[in-house]
Amino acid sequence: MSENGRTTRRQILARTGASVAAIAFAGNLTELFAGTASAQVNLGHTGYGPLVPDPKGLLDLPKGFRYRVLSREGAPLRSGEGEVPSHPDGMAAFAGRHGRVHLVRNHENRADAEIPVPTVEGLTYDPAGKGGCTALTLDSDGRVRSERVAIAGTAVNCAGGPTPWGTWLTCEETEDKASTGGYAKDHGFVFEVDPADPRRSGAVPLTAMGRFQHEAVAVDPRRGIVYETEDAFERPFGLFYRFLPDKPLCGPGSLRAGGRLQAMRVPGVPDLSSVQEPGARFDGVEWADVPDPLAARTPVRLQDFGPRGITHAQKLEGCYWGGRSVYFVSSYARSAEGSAADHYGQIWRYDPSARRLTLVVVFGPDTDVQLPGESPDNICLAPSGGLMVCEDGNGAQHVFGVTRQGDVYAMARNRQNIGTDEEPEWGEFAGVSFSPDGGTMYVNCYSPGTTFAVTVAPRAVPR
Repeated sequence: MSENGRTTRRQILARTGASVAAIAFAGNLTELFAGTASAQVNLGHTGYGPLVPDPKGLLDLPKGFRYRVLSREGAPLRSGEGEVPSHPDGMAAFAGRHGRVHLVRNHENRADAEIPVPTVEGLTYDPAGKGGCTALTLDSDGRVRSERVAIAGTAVNCAGGPTPWGTWLTCEETEDKASTGGYAKDHGFVFEVDPADPRRSGAVPLTAMGRFQHEAVAVDPRRGIVYETEDAFERPFGLFYRFLPDKPLCGPGSLRAGGRLQAMRVPGVPDLSSVQEPGARFDGVEWADVPDPLAARTPVRLQDFGPRGITHAQKLEGCYWGGRSVYFVSSYARSAEGSAADHYGQIWRYDPSARRLTLVVVFGPDTDVQLPGESPDNICLAPSGGLMVCEDGNGAQHVFGVTRQGDVYAMARNRQNIGTDEEPEWGEFAGVSFSPDGGTMYVNCYSPGTTFAVTVAPRAVPR
């Protein structure tokens, strides 16, 4: 028990020979798993033990686990449409027919991307855009049967989220307009992608959902409200949004019908980073209509929301629905960059029925901010009830698991050194997700672009 009465759980995460890393969590971890299985299946209390160095130098996993490389950037797409694009990011898995799994994978490519998403007729929004999505189909044995372009001509496709009707919403993390950087069309939109047949969805921007630096989305499966995070790079920072569809929960293409975009206002809290105490709760959360969702003249976060203003936060990233609430991540806040206060990562919970916002968890490195344990990015709930967190910080990069008891363990470590022997550097993880049956974890290494399938070993014993 710390001096301020909060319980902080610490656990050694990785012993891989180079260094020992640790992470701290403060707050009520149990809240994060609302609506998931009541018991931990295969996750135990402290994970699966130390990571074992991979002799191939790709991915370290606990003893008894194994991986398969599904895709590598630069390799030929099986469709013959070109090369596997760079920078795989957000991703989700969907059930297909006859035991197949469809993976939809973002590519966060900017104008200078080394390997852009190939343009394909009928699937390209703006030929000048280098980003987009690719789709992989895996058979019942987990082998790749097809790999093709799912949408092209978009830009900086970072994260997104699945819909209750089985499609993927891919988000552009930019607000560049036509004629900027050679673009022929405005960017900063959400697009819907059909994982089984991308041509059914095409390349149509969901303009009513706003034009801003989108990060991730989560859909309320009962009301159909879509929640959206904004990862803005400069002050004033991003907003947390909700989109009220005109045709909620009406299936593929229904979000094109339009709706109302609103931004969250927490009375008395202009910047979420000013809140530091886990468990802090704010009732009476308000939602203000966005004056100009298309940001024709002014970026949304800079628009006039009236004398009461609006609530901002730095680095709003991961977003998911759990139980009766939506959870979202602020990866970090730095006062030197304009935030009200500093932190190394927060997870917030918004309960729509109670109109209540709660700071659930605060992340923080145990000793040194240069060590792993900072900057949570993509997150997802494991079918077994655990939380998986992709790290996007300094030093070695991990996928962390978190149990209901608050114990933290390393599930994977990236071993692909993109630096030098003297100054090693490792790319971040992104897009962690699970197969529909829960037996396989999929995750991307951002650089060099690699998509892995990690098999849950039947005899792996939690420790």
